Amino acid sequence: MKKPADYFDKLETRSPKAREAALMAALPKQIARAKRRAPGFARILEKIKPDEIRGRAALAALPVTRKSDLGELQASLRPLGGLNATPVEKLGKLFMSPGPIYEPEGRGRDWWRTARALYASGFRAGDLVANTFAYHFTPAGSMLESGALALGCTVLPAGVGQTELQVAAIRDLRINAYVGTPSFLKLIVEKADEMKADISSLTKAHVGAEYLPPALREAMRARGIRVGQSYGSADLGSIAYESLTEEGAANEGMILDEGLLLEIVRPGTGDPVAAGEVGE
Repeated sequence: MKKPADYFDKLETRSPKAREAALMAALPKQIARAKRRAPGFARILEKIKPDEIRGRAALAALPVTRKSDLGELQASLRPLGGLNATPVEKLGKLFMSPGPIYEPEGRGRDWWRTARALYASGFRAGDLVANTFAYHFTPAGSMLESGALALGCTVLPAGVGQTELQVAAIRDLRINAYVGTPSFLKLIVEKADEMKADISSLTKAHVGAEYLPPALREAMRARGIRVGQSYGSADLGSIAYESLTEEGAANEGMILDEGLLLEIVRPGTGDPVAAGEVGE
């Protein structure tokens, strides 16, 4: 049986019914705020009455804004397509993804909501974290750093590449946690073996941005490194994440972030599919 410390907060202990009710109660306010504060969404949601969006059927009637739309929307109204409720001058950071698509980061604590996913991978206050996601232009490094800092971790902003330096930092600083892609974790471990460097302090990892082979997870676990993963995007932040057993194995499936409503629709449409059906 799980103990309170196993949960990030009380939101994770809600029943599915209570979670759905809370999210649906918040939805009309969020839509109204978007219409009031973000001119781009004011246009997209022009015909939508926020107070009428209180259930799944009404949610399905909302127009779908696709990632492929963002470049055109931003080009028509620089810099962010009017999709930002916070004025640009009050944002903390701006990022640039291929397209180009520009993404904002606000100044709030755990802006991307990644702390919850890191917590599920065993990250805790006082951990020393090597964050090997990119810090330049794209937001991945900042996304995971903000969550680690919100948990009370200390972060080495290592970024991508320079494997020997990564190994040296883990060895010298006794870093115990890794954030980055699974393939780069493998490279670091292999380089440490080549250098005969002691990186036994490294006991936990949180990975993403690419496929995590089960064989790699097991190989890391055999070395004493528990590996969890999450899925997110530069547009939405953290979306879903794994939880781990006491032995470090992954529980089946992923957990949807508590702040998101998920709707699976028939590809190319906004029509919801039945539970268990394939969609997007």
